[in-house]
Amino acid sequence: MHPGFPGYHGNGYAPAGPEREPRYRRRRGAGGRRGSFQISYDNISSYSSSSQARQSPTEWASSTKWEEFDDAYFQSYSQIGIHEEMIKDHVRTETYRNAIMRHQNLISGKVVMDVGCGTGILSIFCALAGARRVYAIEASDIAVQASEVVKANNLSEKIIVIHERVEKVSIQEKVDVIISEWMGYMLLYESMLSSVIFARDNWLKQGGLILPSHATLYMAPVTHSERYCDSIDFWRDVYGIDMSVMLPLAKQCAFEEPSIETISAENVLTWPFVVKFVDCYTVTARELESITTKYNFTSMLRAPLHGFAFWFDAEFNGPSTFPANNNLLSGSSTSDLYSNVYNNQRRQKAKSDQVLVLSTAPEDEPTHWQQTILYLYEPIEVIQDQTIEGSITLSQSRENPRFLNIHLEYSSGGRSFIKESIMR
Repeated sequence: MHPGFPGYHGNGYAPAGPEREPRYRRRRGAGGRRGSFQISYDNISSYSSSSQARQSPTEWASSTKWEEFDDAYFQSYSQIGIHEEMIKDHVRTETYRNAIMRHQNLISGKVVMDVGCGTGILSIFCALAGARRVYAIEASDIAVQASEVVKANNLSEKIIVIHERVEKVSIQEKVDVIISEWMGYMLLYESMLSSVIFARDNWLKQGGLILPSHATLYMAPVTHSERYCDSIDFWRDVYGIDMSVMLPLAKQCAFEEPSIETISAENVLTWPFVVKFVDCYTVTARELESITTKYNFTSMLRAPLHGFAFWFDAEFNGPSTFPANNNLLSGSSTSDLYSNVYNNQRRQKAKSDQVLVLSTAPEDEPTHWQQTILYLYEPIEVIQDQTIEGSITLSQSRENPRFLNIHLEYSSGGRSFIKESIMR
């Protein structure tokens, strides 16, 4: 039974290969498909013991094996290309700089902690905004270069670069501000938010500032015939040769794992749905271990449904509460409510002088996060006003909590399917 067919519960084809290190966000394999997420398959699951399987990701994060996996994770951030890509993302970098300057009155003369400082650019922004002291914490070896950058800008008296995991840092004072660029693909990939939570619970003063303060993960069904034809229909006629027998394998290889690419608003079939709203002032690591929500969409046009897109917004404001209608959005099955709430929120954000938003939505300027697309193995033809419903579960992998397991159930036109993927 091929993946994507009714009743199929597995991941389908997973190519065997030599053991390799996982590839975390922002890394692209040389020579890979433009716009696709480069996956490496390794033997990491062989480390999973029966005792580890009974542990939650939060509990396992204190284990020796977790530290071994994290060594590989942080090693990936020692490469300059990753930081070059992030810094060149002007939407990302300028939004952070603008957020720091907008909250300058809460940063000037205060103590700041930068969790995962990388090359130190956000720490320097904070120092230039008047911070009295900045603890720039970085677990990867890029911390060595960050120290040199700080020295070159004559900021060594203000910025203290600490080459260590934030969970192992010893600081003898509380901080007024925590800043971090923790968002991964699909918002939660990499589980770096748990490090921000740890820093918040151990060092942030009561009433302190967290940047970003809130984040929202969205999903929506999409159509993308060009991508499907490029990856699949190509095999129907290859230089005049019928190679359609390759189609099942092509679908498995092309659509097995989530794809990181840029789509446009024209690809989106419905108003989006809130999968998870994150308040960085109150969220716990435990609640991020597994997130499940049911969704119900109504297609706005006739088109083939090729998959589901995910993107996020990150907000930079104080610890004020999110509008109450966000809860209505997550629990409702009315598409009109989706559109009204989504549009109202975006209009309010656009007009507000108080709220600054970093958006990775298809209708906004592209970022290095792009969008995450979970493609179906077989497209579904939908007509206008047709219902698309089901549930989505995102959970930290028990083989490595920085990986993200995705369990998608979807139904439309009287047909039901299940798709399971893992983002490594």
